Amino acid sequence: MKTQGRPRDAAARARILHAALALLEECGFANMTSDAIAERAGASKATVYRWWPNKAAVVIDAFVESILPELRHPERASLPDFVRTSLRGFAQALMGRNGRLLRAVFHAAHDDPEVDAAFQTYWVKPRRKLLRVALGQFRAEGQLDAESDIDQIVDLMYGTMQYVLIVNHRRLSLAYADDLANILLNGLLPKRK
Repeated sequence: MKTQGRPRDAAARARILHAALALLEECGFANMTSDAIAERAGASKATVYRWWPNKAAVVIDAFVESILPELRHPERASLPDFVRTSLRGFAQALMGRNGRLLRAVFHAAHDDPEVDAAFQTYWVKPRRKLLRVALGQFRAEGQLDAESDIDQIVDLMYGTMQYVLIVNHRRLSLAYADDLANILLNGLLPKRK
């Protein structure tokens, strides 16, 4: 019979994630250490490594835990409502602290394969899967043009705002999200015959 080890302490986990985000903002990914995360959280380094394989996984998990409550997706809605609500929620999430954190994570992922792997595992793949499933349902119902490339739609929905965030050539706003939704919906809805 296999034992599972000690259960996670929810309060310690929350402290570790909070410490990781605070250090990411204060000194950036490259300058933070697992020791510093553990010290800031009042936990041992062994506790950190028991729950996450490396510093990158802690940081990305912390980012995901921080941003997910801000993302809004309607449980069941029309395609236009889904696109508008999703884009407004993502824009809102990126306009504050989580936007700064995501920018820091992007830069770290560009330079560090561990960060990139954790970013793909904890953030990119789960978000894309969720959107592909929802958009696939809309396509099956006839609300989405049957010829549409779902992966490309996901790229357009989120890649555009992430580009604005990274390049920082303009400010994200809810109006920007609304305009993007209108542009996308003009191309996504089934063509009238």
